[in-house]
Amino acid sequence: MHDPSVHRAIDAVWRIESAKLIAALARITQDVGSAEDLAQDALLAALEQWRESGIPDNPGAWLMSVGKRRAIDQMRHVSLADDKHEQIGRELDERPAFDIDAALDDQIGDDLLRLVFTACHPVLTTEARVALTLRLLGGLTTGEIARAFLASEPTIAQRIVRAKKTLAAAKVPYEVPRDSELTARLASVLEVIYLIFNEGYSATAGDDWVRPALCEDALRLGRIVAELMPAEAEVHGLAALMEIQASRLGARTSPDGKPILLLDQDRSRWDQLLIRRGLAALERAHATGVPPGSYVLQAEIAACHARARTNDETDWLRIVAMYGELARLDPSPVVELNRAVAISMARGPAAGLEAVDAVASDPALKNYHLLPAVRGDLLVKLGRNAEAKGEFERAASLAQNTREKELMLARAADSAGR
Repeated sequence: MHDPSVHRAIDAVWRIESAKLIAALARITQDVGSAEDLAQDALLAALEQWRESGIPDNPGAWLMSVGKRRAIDQMRHVSLADDKHEQIGRELDERPAFDIDAALDDQIGDDLLRLVFTACHPVLTTEARVALTLRLLGGLTTGEIARAFLASEPTIAQRIVRAKKTLAAAKVPYEVPRDSELTARLASVLEVIYLIFNEGYSATAGDDWVRPALCEDALRLGRIVAELMPAEAEVHGLAALMEIQASRLGARTSPDGKPILLLDQDRSRWDQLLIRRGLAALERAHATGVPPGSYVLQAEIAACHARARTNDETDWLRIVAMYGELARLDPSPVVELNRAVAISMARGPAAGLEAVDAVASDPALKNYHLLPAVRGDLLVKLGRNAEAKGEFERAASLAQNTREKELMLARAADSAGR
């Protein structure tokens, strides 16, 4: 059977099952790199056999069974295997009935959580954590990751290989961190997931302003972690933030791909199901009783927009207050810039421009294209069009995304014509 539909079905099965498969095999081998290799071997076996025999009723269990057998074979035959490895191999093989469904279901939550914390380990660079997470937990191919981040396939492949070697060399334990270490490590996990989401929501470079597939991958990862760590407020906060932001994806671009800014969006096109999911996740965050962290506060801001049927109904004073809380908790010139925008909406463009100029000299904003973009917008509202034109031109020169650059140049031209 060489039906292309079978190949598509196998690809879909891999995308759904690969994270569980790798996570379970990593528990057996205690090595993420080896677990992925074994999972890939199982996939190759599936490609060969399923084309002829058809897809089994439980494809995940089939893959797990093949992967487990190959893990045992590998542990038996590796030339440097010690007595401990041989013993482990015997113990695995001597179990009278290896419960495949249990391996996929009963322990899969713990296994997935271990895999998340391993792929996002701080010993890796941020770029490596993102690539490895998409590879191991997102089920993306090296080529898909390369296209998503506008990098060459060899670059991404090397990044992933180096990440696996780094984890092995550092002897990173395949476990969920505990107690005081958990908070710092969880922050790394959430950072990686949100970086993936943001690259999909507002691409830093390239010809497309949004890449919804990356947002979907991040949402799936965020939902998994939220389900596995229900007592962590920030996990629910990030889930809420992504759900609400993702609700706007369909309204963020025109049919020809041009960006549509928040205040110009048709809110009837916002996905109400995602908004409801986001607001429910925000309630779960508050139900933990933990004081709001960075992601919960950002989700609160997003919720203010989601609850408003029109721009005029938006509670801008609350948004200003939330940004103030966020700035106190996690000081950042970008947060202050966003707060300045909220101030302009709550108190007028003059107050907003004053707040922008108070942070404009921060070195971190020197090459940040949204600083001149915000100034340009406020200057237009104040009737200072010649100055606004210069700001939009500077924003265009700093923007790396083609669509954003075009938008800034269009706004510069519009300012000149006023």
